[in-house]
Amino acid sequence: MPASTTAPAAAPSAPVLVEPAKVRAADGTVREVSVPPFAPAVRRGSLAEIPFDNAREAPAEAVLSRKQPGGGWQDVTAAAFADEVRAVAKGLIAEGLQAGDRIAIMSRTTYEWTLLDFAAWAAGLVTVPVYPTSSAFQTRWILQDSGAVACAVETKEQGRLVSQERRELSGLLHLWQFDTGAIGRLKAAGEDVPDAVVAARRATLEPDSPATLVYTSGTTGRPKGCVLSHGNFFAEVDNAIELLHPVFKSVSREPASTLLFLPLSHVFGRMVAIGCLRARVRLGHAPSIRTEDLLEDLAGFKPTFLLAIPYVLEKVYNTGRATAENMGRASSFDRAARIAQRYGEAVEAAQHGTGPGPGLGLRAARALYDPLVYRRIRAALGGHVRYAICGGSPLGHRLAAFYAGAGIQIFEGYGLTETTAAATVTPPLRPRLGTVGWPLPGTAVRIADDGEVLLGGGQVFRGYWDSARGEAVSGPDGGWFATGDLGTLDEDGYLTITGRKKDILITSGGKNVTPAPLEDWLRAHPLVGQCMVVGDGKPFVSALITLEPDGIAHWRRMRKKQDLPLRELAEDEELRETLQRAVDEANRLVSRAESIRKFTVLTRDFTEESGHLTPSLKLKRDAITRDFAAEIEALYRK
Repeated sequence: MPASTTAPAAAPSAPVLVEPAKVRAADGTVREVSVPPFAPAVRRGSLAEIPFDNAREAPAEAVLSRKQPGGGWQDVTAAAFADEVRAVAKGLIAEGLQAGDRIAIMSRTTYEWTLLDFAAWAAGLVTVPVYPTSSAFQTRWILQDSGAVACAVETKEQGRLVSQERRELSGLLHLWQFDTGAIGRLKAAGEDVPDAVVAARRATLEPDSPATLVYTSGTTGRPKGCVLSHGNFFAEVDNAIELLHPVFKSVSREPASTLLFLPLSHVFGRMVAIGCLRARVRLGHAPSIRTEDLLEDLAGFKPTFLLAIPYVLEKVYNTGRATAENMGRASSFDRAARIAQRYGEAVEAAQHGTGPGPGLGLRAARALYDPLVYRRIRAALGGHVRYAICGGSPLGHRLAAFYAGAGIQIFEGYGLTETTAAATVTPPLRPRLGTVGWPLPGTAVRIADDGEVLLGGGQVFRGYWDSARGEAVSGPDGGWFATGDLGTLDEDGYLTITGRKKDILITSGGKNVTPAPLEDWLRAHPLVGQCMVVGDGKPFVSALITLEPDGIAHWRRMRKKQDLPLRELAEDEELRETLQRAVDEANRLVSRAESIRKFTVLTRDFTEESGHLTPSLKLKRDAITRDFAAEIEALYRK
């Protein structure tokens, strides 16, 4: 297949900015914005061509790195990766998998995940991600509903879980396990399969062909399989690469690289992995997000940019602050944080032409604190990070400004599984802190009459998987996908997400309350693990607050309260005063009628294992309301 069929257009030498086209409502407010595509649509071929295009165009270029058992990272060239993809694809064909068959992958973020993803496409298959933390019921449902004929797992525990469900999975013919040599055995099985057979399988795929079924994590009910095509991913990654030129190219002549630690089961991580291969950005995988393991991997890999969720950036900030407090330098850290925030805000104002930029005094103060604070923050992320792409939930103005002032530019984005990840993103050189940016090139955003965000563009999915028909159904209505999220567009076309449509609370006084702004603000506090605002049908708004383990452990050490039982700690006056100040700060975001009047501190956290969070860390409100009904009722008895 000619390289031109799937090759992206040459990147510009600098970021290109195109002001969104705007449509206004009768009252003059912006109701719709769109940005034309930066990259031409791919008309032929599939994602399966990416490794082979890379091998032909830059065979010696390092496109991945693998962590070695003894430490250190070993580069994988474009030619070596293409050879490995072809060998595994041959093995899949030798095992009898037919074009269009579904193959599930249940693993943490590993090299093998990405290898099998591309090998499956090269064999003409459709991949089905399964979260490595999924329960037996969730796993069985996804395998059953997708009609997967094969499943690859990482560990024996995952293998045992799938094996126990195989009585209900008559169509599951193969089960492979990475940590017992499954990749090597697939390569061996395919040794006699000619290269031409793999080439023929690849040739059957076109941009409209299904690439993957990604099941939504689902805050209620059973997950639904989103059918994403090869063309959806091309529209997403090609335009993202062109827009985020500074991220995907080089930093001070250092080749761009990233260490991926978010789950590949989630479309956000998957999109970036594909984008890195597409742009030939060196990609590493970090399977463990335990703080100690991740910091070690970041220090060894030294990425130039990161894909992150707010929790990770909040954790780095809060850990830095706790370390400073341990050293008796909390006030110095707080002053440095304020200076970084002011600096980031001043830079933003200058970029928008609404301010002169940082003055000499602010520049001098930032320079003073750079070696003392900001360099330590950057060092925690590997020392070379200059950019972070953040999504999943709002990061918040305060932290976005802090990181910008500390030397790490944050690109916030917004999207869903159904939009192949990002539909909007912060434009380079024109950030607007606290928003999720403009439409990704080739995308349109519309605000419905009830405030719901509607999205259109080449990355919007084909529809949800119908297992009976074996195809996508119930796709976007009239080209617009209704997200279920609420949002607003400002005068310049920047989108702000204000909450979920179905999460709106209505107090007994008739006040509509959107809980997300309050929850997001409180969750960023170092002592708060999770927060859920309640008050539907009640006279006022309250909150359930859980404690962040590392943050509360530090707080207890500093106040010599390590021996205080957790139940007593939840009622500790000093702790409640600290949390009340945080609640008071959050309440400044909303009106009096929407503010949190009471809160309770829970003695156990909301986790995925407890059934209170989805794998993407979203609150399962119905489950929390049911399991903590007594605590909620107590808030309204006092």
